[in-house]
Amino acid sequence: MSRLVASRRPLLALGILLATAAAPVSAQQAPTPMTADDLLNVRTVSVGDFSPDGRWMVIRVAKRGDGLGFVAARDGDPSYTRPAPARLLLVNTATGDTMPVVNTPRTIGSVAWSRDGAQLAIATRDSVPALLLWDMAAKRLRTQQLGSARLAENTDLRWTTAGTLLFAVRERGWLTEVKARFDSLVHGPISVQAGGDPFLGWDVLRRLGNRAMVVALTPQRGTLDTLVPAAQITSWTASPNGQHITWREDRTTKTNYEGGASNEARTMVRVAGAAPRALFASMRGITLSQADDGVRYAYAKDGAIYVASLTDTTPRRLVGPAPRARGDSAADSTARAREERFTLVRMAPTGDAVVASTRSGLWLVQTVDGSRRALSTVTDTVRGPQVTLSEWSSNGRTLYLAYASRTSWDRGILRVDVASGALDTLVRDGRLYGSPSVNADGTRMALTIAAEGRPADLWLAGGRMDGAKRVLESNPQFASRVLPQTQLVSYLDADGRSQFGVLTTPSREARNLPTVFSVYESFFDDGFDATTMYLASHGYAVMKPSVTFDIGYPGEAWLKGVTASANKLIELGIADSSKLGVHGTSYGGYATNLIITQTNRFKAAINVSGKVDMISFYTDSPRLGVRNVNAAEKTQDRIGATLWEQPQKYVQHSAVMFADRIKTPLLLMTGGEDHNVPALNTREMYFALRRLGKPVEWVNYTNGGHGIPMTNATEFADWHTRLLGWYTRYLKAEAKRATTSQ
Repeated sequence: MSRLVASRRPLLALGILLATAAAPVSAQQAPTPMTADDLLNVRTVSVGDFSPDGRWMVIRVAKRGDGLGFVAARDGDPSYTRPAPARLLLVNTATGDTMPVVNTPRTIGSVAWSRDGAQLAIATRDSVPALLLWDMAAKRLRTQQLGSARLAENTDLRWTTAGTLLFAVRERGWLTEVKARFDSLVHGPISVQAGGDPFLGWDVLRRLGNRAMVVALTPQRGTLDTLVPAAQITSWTASPNGQHITWREDRTTKTNYEGGASNEARTMVRVAGAAPRALFASMRGITLSQADDGVRYAYAKDGAIYVASLTDTTPRRLVGPAPRARGDSAADSTARAREERFTLVRMAPTGDAVVASTRSGLWLVQTVDGSRRALSTVTDTVRGPQVTLSEWSSNGRTLYLAYASRTSWDRGILRVDVASGALDTLVRDGRLYGSPSVNADGTRMALTIAAEGRPADLWLAGGRMDGAKRVLESNPQFASRVLPQTQLVSYLDADGRSQFGVLTTPSREARNLPTVFSVYESFFDDGFDATTMYLASHGYAVMKPSVTFDIGYPGEAWLKGVTASANKLIELGIADSSKLGVHGTSYGGYATNLIITQTNRFKAAINVSGKVDMISFYTDSPRLGVRNVNAAEKTQDRIGATLWEQPQKYVQHSAVMFADRIKTPLLLMTGGEDHNVPALNTREMYFALRRLGKPVEWVNYTNGGHGIPMTNATEFADWHTRLLGWYTRYLKAEAKRATTSQ
């Protein structure tokens, strides 16, 4: 097993990128708590693709504060993309040195190397989407003019061996139609929707986001050739020579009330310029994966995996049960149900194998004869370790698997030699490993590594993790701040079920602390959480507990799981039982409201963008279509019935109905342009508690969206000041008064 060690060479300054990094803390200077400005300056590094020759690798570095300026009022507008600016750099894989490509933060979508590595194509998702081309020889970035065509905001990019670039554009008149529909729904002056219409008004608008055409650009000539005419294209790909195009079309005919994404889609193919034909008339129940040649493919249906090619229309069953034949007896059906069922994970880039999963583990299956080899074995589906496919070298010879225990922070990367079947553990410890990116022959690797709840850093290594070195420390400024510690805590909930929670404390030795419970659903890994780190750096223990849900009783589940985790921390001497707080965002805010209607243990509570009235929420938030209906009935809320089938369940899970039971001081924080959980829903609790004479405050950011306001730095800072201030008032005030009286 290789050990990852930091390079002894100095970490790169990256010029302007890390210009705000703080100097190391001197022995005399004590670290200080985190501020809102610190959180705006947090940088996230993500790994892209290697150049064809493996000499360069693309990375993105995003600073949170660059995402300010979000216009939440335009949620649901297909022509608007939430800003997520990043800088784009190239890393020299031999030296670790960097070269800026996009040094002014821009919202970047797809990025693709030309087949010869001479150019890098970049699609931006700015207010006016643009296609950028980076010339490696000249080290120059230019904007490719597209004439009257508008680049599709969500396009992929594909280079062909002939040097043409494939991407999606909008048809003429698309933007005008989008703006007209959006303005009509939002501003009127008259907006009409009829129950007999096949789609809800916002569904019609949302579907326009998929309407596009695929074109080919020859950069030297600047001309566009249409390959796929305008259609509801949800995804597409092409063979290296550009002769074979495959795309998926949304064929939904009406708003879907059944929950989840609609499967009313078909997959189309155009082979070598021939007329398009349907590869699959319906994608219902089908999982599809293609090889890099764009010709061979595998698909899974009814527990079996099949292989075929675009030029061979007769698929061959590889593994899994045979399809049901006409006239099958009940005994035949029973026998078929007992057969091992396979889920397709991915087809090899080279098309000669697939990775598939079953209840018993992960398998490598050869497409030539269906022979298979176990990559991992499942011995315990609940607590056993998880092994998942992380990367497959483009030459098809090497697989990289991610290993993660579900009972401890034991994580790592495994390497499989496809030819010999040899499996090596490259690294295994308590850190978090981002999915590695490998070069064409699998001899070089780039990945991100994080530990102790910190943002991840960038590392380069050989294909076996040999010679690993950190080439970019993403946030060196944290050296001058209090850096909390994380640990995994196991406990039993009220039903005796084993649960895990992620605990963050100012230090390992900290005891008898005011403790905040940040709730949502299940927590295990210690990835970076800005709000948690912010609170912990100010002297709080922050626990993120897990819960197990029973259909129809989400409120009870949170009570059992969260209070049990509190008992555990009190037993360990970490939490002060008289200074417990609870908060959550969105679903977690909803949970917070329900918890404090059932217990008075918490001395402060904060609901951020969480619903309080399940009944009014049920059919509200039109920009989400039928999402709120489906969430309540079947998915997130797990009520298990419609409002009309079990109205009492909706009453029981509407915290506002039990506001008279609340004794915990409650802070409500909303966004006036939140179209996920409308502020009007949360507002109901403010007026209820005020009417009842309960301690409550409601803070509404008029232009804010869902969660923390990303409108501007002032509102971002105000949100954090109020969050911390609420807990200071109710969890630390006693200690402050006691100190003063002495």
